[in-house]
Amino acid sequence: MASLSVHTSVNVLKAMAEPTRLRVLGLLAHGELNVKDLTRVLGQSQPRVSRHLKLLAEAGLVERAPEGSWVYFRLSDQQTGSEIANLVLGAVDANDPVLLRERARAEALRAEREAVAQAYFQAHAKEWDSIRALHVAEDSVEAAIVSALGVEPLNLLIDLGTGTGRMLELLAPRYRRGLGIDRSPAMLAYARAKLERAKLGHAQVRQGDIYDLPLADGVADAVIMHQVMHFLGDPTQALREAARVLMPGGRLLIVDFAPHELEYLRDQFAHERLGFSAAQVAQWLGDCGLDLLQRHDLAPTSDAKGAKLTVSVWLAARPQPVGALRDGAGRRNLEQVR
Repeated sequence: MASLSVHTSVNVLKAMAEPTRLRVLGLLAHGELNVKDLTRVLGQSQPRVSRHLKLLAEAGLVERAPEGSWVYFRLSDQQTGSEIANLVLGAVDANDPVLLRERARAEALRAEREAVAQAYFQAHAKEWDSIRALHVAEDSVEAAIVSALGVEPLNLLIDLGTGTGRMLELLAPRYRRGLGIDRSPAMLAYARAKLERAKLGHAQVRQGDIYDLPLADGVADAVIMHQVMHFLGDPTQALREAARVLMPGGRLLIVDFAPHELEYLRDQFAHERLGFSAAQVAQWLGDCGLDLLQRHDLAPTSDAKGAKLTVSVWLAARPQPVGALRDGAGRRNLEQVR
């Protein structure tokens, strides 16, 4: 356990030493909730709940993530105070009637959100299925992703354009914390529900602009851009942002289509680009200060009926200074993520 000053310890304990705030921390220990959720669960007014959350945030116990007109809250990953909070929460009787009742309300709210998100997903499922039918089987692509990232454990993995959150789910055993960024509230709702259902508490999603990420420099061990670049009007700016948030030695994995001539994908599925050549991506990576480590293509097999697209996989890395202590830097940088 990290050593804390007496002043910090007192502030943390003061923030927790109030029934409603302790109950809020207990609820957030089971997943993210927004202010509206907490007002319904606790039966208190929004100004009162917001005041409690403000005090908890000032003590470093919770983090806030704006998403449109809502703000989601989660337990903080900062070492300052979080370990004390975990100790206190672990000592609280989990079968207390009040806590059980509030936890059940929170689960009911999550179920409501999941139902809405599932309806959105089902309404668009045919679109995604038609795209998947154009290339090699998804399990082959995912196997290539897992292989490319290697076996080294990751402190922080960032998934840009997270969509359904599938990459966070696939790679969950590999990272200490996963963060998915997407601009679509509907997709974020689906991804959040999916991750909560899978009980992946170390993975979160956040609304953000891929061209201007809400993250500090050098915080990530790995960044993934899975089937994202062909939707972008300015892929180079997105790559610059991905490179910026990588720590020295951090890796960028890009999965997208090789050049093709399926023009209808522009009109029917909003594809801005019809694939990317090896030379083009290599040039962009170099311009962003990244070293290309490997690249390979997954072409459709002759027995893949209707498949016409080749999936390309690029792995690049931010150069690491000689003698740099990457693991130590990773731990320090993780604390900067809000």
